Amino acid sequence: MSPRQSRPAHLANLDLNLLVTLRALLRERNVTRAARNLGVTQPAVSAALSRLRRHFGDELLARVNGAYVLTPLAVQLAGQAETVCAAAERLFATGRAFDPAATEREFTLLMADYTATVLGPALSRLFDREAPHAALHLQLIRETLGSGAGDAIRLVDAMVSPPLGHFRTPGVESAPLFRDRWVCVASADHPLCEAESFGIEDLARLPWVVPYHRDDGYPSAAPATRQLTALGIRPRIAVRVESYRAVPDFIAGTRRVALVPERLAAPLPSAHGLRTLDCPIPLDPLEEHLWWDASHDEDPAHSWLRDLVARAAACLEP
Repeated sequence: MSPRQSRPAHLANLDLNLLVTLRALLRERNVTRAARNLGVTQPAVSAALSRLRRHFGDELLARVNGAYVLTPLAVQLAGQAETVCAAAERLFATGRAFDPAATEREFTLLMADYTATVLGPALSRLFDREAPHAALHLQLIRETLGSGAGDAIRLVDAMVSPPLGHFRTPGVESAPLFRDRWVCVASADHPLCEAESFGIEDLARLPWVVPYHRDDGYPSAAPATRQLTALGIRPRIAVRVESYRAVPDFIAGTRRVALVPERLAAPLPSAHGLRTLDCPIPLDPLEEHLWWDASHDEDPAHSWLRDLVARAAACLEP
């Protein structure tokens, strides 16, 4: 099928049940499993898939080597379907009495993989204990958030991120969660690890691995490189990654260095053959805040979620 060009459909003319089926199909990539999760028959889901294919002018699920894969358009639709369904669930849950032990609502949080690693275990335990029937959708930040950060916050329940200037927009609320200290990371056999001391000039001449650094130069919104440039160091960037946890993979066995949060660096030496070193220059701590759209302030379910995330952060070791 070729993509169909058409005017935007009027909401009143759409069968919104198809949206829920679309989400299930794109999640499961299988008609039988989607039907099981929706609690309907397989023929009903097959019929809905046919209608969706006609509407979008695309196969959506294409059979390859005996299994279904998402078409490029379906990949694009997957994130949109998740966002719209989650927003609709929040909309219709607003104003109702909220019981976390009974709710089946899905909550969506946006954060970097570092935050998920540090905060995730405590958050998971609390969520499972207090809301065993609810669902948690954890979306990982995959690039440095720019001017669209406000829009990103409005499309999820909340986001965990450092307090950058472009988040300070009307209608966006925040609360501090926890702090972390920056440390240098290098391969265990790096000459820097054997030096009695090192300074700014050593850091300036070494190649760096940096997460979330855009390719449009300086100043950078990436927390680590922003710290260095504020002190007059413009690091020679050898590797850019869209992940904190990928940084060690590009450090071991090389002469590269990186700045990473200490809570993430703690288990690295034994697992990756790395060394953590105190930075020779004073750096501001990494501060993680919870951000949400102010329209959620009076939603009791959202109030519970904000309190849950705050309590998870309070479980972290100092």
